[in-house]
Formats: sequence, structure tokens, C-alpha cells
Amino acid sequence: MRVAAAIAALSLLAACERPAPAAGDRENGRLLLRQFGCGQCHRIPGVADAESDIGPSLARVGERAYLGGVLPNSPANLAAWIRDPQRFDPRTTMPNLGVTEAHARDMAAYLQEAK
Repeated sequence: MRVAAAIAALSLLAACERPAPAAGDRENGRLLLRQFGCGQCHRIPGVADAESDIGPSLARVGERAYLGGVLPNSPANLAAWIRDPQRFDPRTTMPNLGVTEAHARDMAAYLQEAK
């Protein structure tokens, strides 16, 4: 009886979707935003020297409905935007900085909660 229950439980687990990737490291994201020079264009709360008004402020990004006015806001979408903004808006002036997937997740984790 227990074996049958265990097999049934394993079958149900196998049918489930994969869990979403783990959230990024917020503190590393804050440091990466400075390293990649994001503050040369953006105002980013909590990031040293990120006081520019060339691009939009990144304060409260996590509360916005869309990223760049075109992409529904979510941590995964923000990481994708950071990695390749022209993929979502070919007219954006934000450059592709060669950010890795892991680094983009960390940066997105910080920005989603930046106030």
C-alpha cells in the first residue's frame, strides 16, 4: 500500500512544472549595478554614484507595470531586459553591456526592491 502511494506521489511530482529559478542575490546586484556603470545613465537608490538623469530613475522599478514601456514587469523579464534591451525595444538607447544571466538575476533582484 505504501509503495503504491509513493509511486502515485512521484507520478504527480513528475507532472508538475519546474519551479521558477531562485531569486538573485540583492547585495551582489547592488554592487554589479555600480560595476557595470548603470549610474552613468540612471538614478538608482542605494547605489553609489548612481545619480544621473540621462535615463529614467530606477527607483520603484518593481512597482511598475511595464519595463521600458513594452515588457510586462517581472523579475525574469527585468533580467532579460538587462541582458538584451534591444531584443524588446530596438529603439532603446540602453546598450547591451554583456551582462551574464546570473548577474542580470542579481541586478534584477536589487532593482525589484529599490525604493
